[in-house]
Amino acid sequence: MTSLHSDGIRFAFGTLTALPVRVTRWDRDAARAGMLYAPLAGLVVGLCAAAPAALLLLLGSGRLLAAVASAAVPAVLTRGLHLDGLADTADGLGSGKPADDALRIMKQSDIGPFGVVTLLFVLLAQVAAGYELYAAGWAYGASATVVSAVAARLALTLAARTGVPAARPDGLGAVVAGTVRGRTAALVAGGVTAVCAGVSGALLGPYAALHHAAAVLLALGAAQLLLRHCVRRFGGVTGDVFGGLAETAATVALVVLVLG
Repeated sequence: MTSLHSDGIRFAFGTLTALPVRVTRWDRDAARAGMLYAPLAGLVVGLCAAAPAALLLLLGSGRLLAAVASAAVPAVLTRGLHLDGLADTADGLGSGKPADDALRIMKQSDIGPFGVVTLLFVLLAQVAAGYELYAAGWAYGASATVVSAVAARLALTLAARTGVPAARPDGLGAVVAGTVRGRTAALVAGGVTAVCAGVSGALLGPYAALHHAAAVLLALGAAQLLLRHCVRRFGGVTGDVFGGLAETAATVALVVLVLG
């Protein structure tokens, strides 16, 4: 493995998870590689979330506790940063203020009413969806947990493509914004979606392959709609926006899998 690939993996895990990985490079080349490896970080987070949920089911805990575990573990493995980013983004969008004022609101340490309400309903949706998915069987619930985590980080790969500016001159958003070529981001998105469909199909059948592929694509579509709105409102992306995109994609993926 070349140094850049190694640095990219470290960047992805060091910025997108709380796993003990030290980021050795903090430049745009490493950021580009890191955003390409973001779905790999999602795979690890998803597996770590699915494992305790499946174990709880095997021990007879019931579906609700398994669903709570699937929602709680990703929050722990990111130190709640993505949820915090979602709340801050909701506060910024909900404020109705001009871009500079909205960004200032997002940077404050407290969480406003829009953030609280958004967090409440997103977490409720994730737990409710997890409950229904684990009702279909632990394998289906576990695969949905993994796919949603991968889709969440894949949305960040697309958000880091060229043409998407940073809203601030500093922070994570400024480091990763515009680092990934659009064509490369699209190829990664297509490849990751195909892998999710292939693995799900092998484990759960051909219908599951189509269902999981649709879940990933619709999750990415929802994240892109939010991204466009944030760029229009804030003038670009921030680390908080990236967190909001990840949680949005994860939630939509779970909901789509429930609807099937």
